[in-house]
Parts: sequence; C-alpha cells; structure tokens
Amino acid sequence: MSESPSPLAELVKARVREFMREPGYVFWVFGFPVLLAVGLGIAFRERPPELPRVAVVTEADPARTSALFSAQGRVLTERLPRAQAERALARTKVDLLVDPGPDGLLLRFDPAQERSRLARVVVEDILQRGAGRRDVLAVREQTVSEVGSRYVDFLVPGLIGLNLMGSSMWGIGFNLVLARKRRLLRRYAVTPMHRAHFLLAYFFSRSIFLALELALLIGFGKLFFGTQIRGSVLDVVALGVVGAASFAAISLIVGSRLDNTEVANGWMNFVMLPMWILSGSFFSYERFPEWLRLPIRLLPLTAVNDALRAVYNDGASLLGVGFELGVLVAWGAVGFLVALKAFRWQ
Repeated sequence: MSESPSPLAELVKARVREFMREPGYVFWVFGFPVLLAVGLGIAFRERPPELPRVAVVTEADPARTSALFSAQGRVLTERLPRAQAERALARTKVDLLVDPGPDGLLLRFDPAQERSRLARVVVEDILQRGAGRRDVLAVREQTVSEVGSRYVDFLVPGLIGLNLMGSSMWGIGFNLVLARKRRLLRRYAVTPMHRAHFLLAYFFSRSIFLALELALLIGFGKLFFGTQIRGSVLDVVALGVVGAASFAAISLIVGSRLDNTEVANGWMNFVMLPMWILSGSFFSYERFPEWLRLPIRLLPLTAVNDALRAVYNDGASLLGVGFELGVLVAWGAVGFLVALKAFRWQ
C-alpha cells in the first residue's frame, strides 16, 4: 500500500503551478525589478555633476560680474531682469541670484537647498578671484571612482530588498486574500492537513523563485553597471532567504482574515509605504533625525538593505550583520506565530 503524499509537498506544487499560470505575477516578480534597475541606473548613471545655475540681474553693472561669464566649467550664468530672476529663484530654476548693489554684491539663495549653498560658495570664490584675490595655500586634487563607492553600488542591494518585500507581500498575502474571496479556502479546510502546512506552503513556493530573483538582479547589476559582491555569494543568498521569510510572515498576518481585495490592497500599501520612504532603499536613512534612526533600523526592509550592502560592498560576513539578522529572524518568527494564531479559513 503506497504512502499518502505529504500535504505540504502537494500544496507547494499547487502554489508553484498557480504562480506560473499568471503572467502578471511573473512580471512583477522578475520583470518589474529589472525595469526599475534600468530606470534608476540611467537616471543616476556616472556623469559629471550639474553646474550651479546663476542668474545675474540685467539692471546691474556688467563689469562687476563679468568674471562669472568667463568661468567656464564652474557655473552656468545668465542675465535676467530682476523680476524674472526672482521668479526663477523662487521656482528653483536657478540656484542663486546675484544682484550687485551700491553696498556690494547681494547673493540671494535658499539655504534649505543644498545646490544653492554650493552655488553661493562657488560664485563668491569666482567673484573674489575676479577682484584680485590670490590663494596662498597650494592645493592638489585627486579624483576617486571605485566599484563599491558609487551610487549604483548603493542602489542594487536596495532594489534586491525592495523586490524581496514586494514579491513576498503581494505574492503571498494578497493571493491568500484572493483565495479566501474565491472561497477556495473552504475546500482546503476539509482536506487532511494542518493550517501550518498551508501557510508554510506559501513561503516554500515563494523560496523556489527566490534564487531566480536574486540571480537576475545580481547578474543584471554586474553585467550593466559593473557591480560586484565583495563578500560571500552564499551569505547574500542566506540573507535573501531570511529576508523573504520575514516579509512572508508579515504578509501572512495581513492575509490571515481579510476577504476583500480592496481592503487588502490598502493594508499592503499601509505596511510597505513607510518602509519605502524610511528604510534607505534609494537614499541613506541617516538623513533623518538621530532619534528616529534606531526605530528605522528595526524595520525589516532596513535590516535587509543594511545587511546586503555590508556583504555586497564591504565584504562583511553573516557574523558582521548579527543585529540585522536578529531583526529579520524576530520579524519572521513572531510574524508567523501571530499569523498561525490569527488565521481563519473563512
């Protein structure tokens, strides 16, 4: 007499087949991250920094600001009527307004704009040099552009983290709600299996495609942007698995009782949007106030991003990212237990 098949194995097979039958799921898991990487890579590709844009009012004496127009490669200068120059400054079309008056040069800029502060320093230096100032300190320059220190090296691990979160949340939690809405869970409820088998099947089926997702993003980054993993590839894979597990647990909580896809969509965005903004996927979270940084580091997406960047760019080992691993394991373990307790078939 043959042994009955494992409920968990059969459920995993069903989830894999369901995934492959939906082209939309395949696109959002594999296609969208690549398109996002291409767009951001093009937007932030290596190129010379934009020059400060300066407006000089036409009512002023041209001789006093002639140095700005001869400083090729340092500023972009144009003459505008005072009213038009003020509008351009207010709308950030220019970074600085130069208005030579009887009491000297008036430099108008917005101190909240980083480019405006830079323009103020550059313009003052140009004008002072044009007036005869001489520098007494000899300075040498050396430019540095190394793999691991570019923006794209910062970006690729963040994209991997975003993909782990997005595909786990939508591929697990939302599908769980959709199955309940279609009354499929009622059929599963009468089969000989435990609810833990059912929930674990979602995660294991998700893990099957995890290696393909990581390989796709890592390979794309290396091929098109020259990124490279300075640490262990196995450590990156391990972090991907733990990160996916933590997000899967959160998504199971969201989908444990909901039966309305519109409500589920709102809850998914409610959970993910703060991490999109705070967790440092596109820019460092150290820009936020210091008192907010520890709560940000306790978010699962922040932990994934920090750990991946440490292994990717700094060559760290799993022991070197112990705090981040602890955060992810806590989210995964606690989240799965809560989801298991809260889950309802109907």
